[in-house]
Amino acid sequence: MTARLIDGAAVAARIRAEVAAQVEQMAAGHNVRPGLATVLVGDDTASHAYVRMKHKACQELGIASFQHDLPADATQEQVEDLVAELNADPRVHGILVQLPLPKHLDEEAILNKVSIEKDVDGFGPVNIGRLAMKGRDPLFIPCTPHGVMVLLEEAGVTFEGANAVVLGRSNIVGMPAALLLVERNATVTICHSRTKDLAAVCRQADILVAAVGRAEMVRADWVKPGAVVIDVGTNRVDDPSAKRGYRLVGDVAFDEVKEVAGAITPVPGGVGPMTIAMLMKNTLRGAELTLPALHEA
Repeated sequence: MTARLIDGAAVAARIRAEVAAQVEQMAAGHNVRPGLATVLVGDDTASHAYVRMKHKACQELGIASFQHDLPADATQEQVEDLVAELNADPRVHGILVQLPLPKHLDEEAILNKVSIEKDVDGFGPVNIGRLAMKGRDPLFIPCTPHGVMVLLEEAGVTFEGANAVVLGRSNIVGMPAALLLVERNATVTICHSRTKDLAAVCRQADILVAAVGRAEMVRADWVKPGAVVIDVGTNRVDDPSAKRGYRLVGDVAFDEVKEVAGAITPVPGGVGPMTIAMLMKNTLRGAELTLPALHEA
């Protein structure tokens, strides 16, 4: 039996359409247009591409965007001063510091400077701390893990009592995804490079989230028949037959695993589009937090 495809591109398109409609309602009703500011330090090609995609999405959805590029040798003080300016700018409802930062900068200190009300990436320690605490709600959920959860809901997953395995423990995806699954009453195992008999652990999963950044690491015999598999990875592999000389694959060997899993996300077209859709949704939420009626509530 071939797995059902979880179409992240279609779900993301629906969310973006909803956000665009709400943006125009806010502009018409409150004379407020959500605004996203990006802070990009250095010349990392992938980071520049990601930032361009985010600004393009803003333009398509009617969200104002403000791009701030700093040189690779920018000082800690320069970056923190820029974040402070954006915190004080009433046009800006979300601040995104593009990671990774150059190695000489203190990433944690810079993320700490982002106002919690503008932390649309959800990476600030207060938001992450609230996510980790029972009975607390973060103002913003990190975008990629949030997108993973929406796709699981779309697949009709029953979270309560399910065995969930998260491959990868990064601050950006693995750890927050695990916390979100715990919040939904799944029993969660977080795997990493020191996990013993990784394949056997994965085979216990009703829900398998792969976020390790290793091309096609998860094979068919790692997957429990009928499991829901969410592939967060995006990896380049050489392919002379492709126009660019490479193709994108996930952390899951898709062609193999789709014959075992109950439902699976493709790469591309799975989690990737959801990340930007959830960022747009978080930016809208940032603007909503400034409206008087919501503050009074």
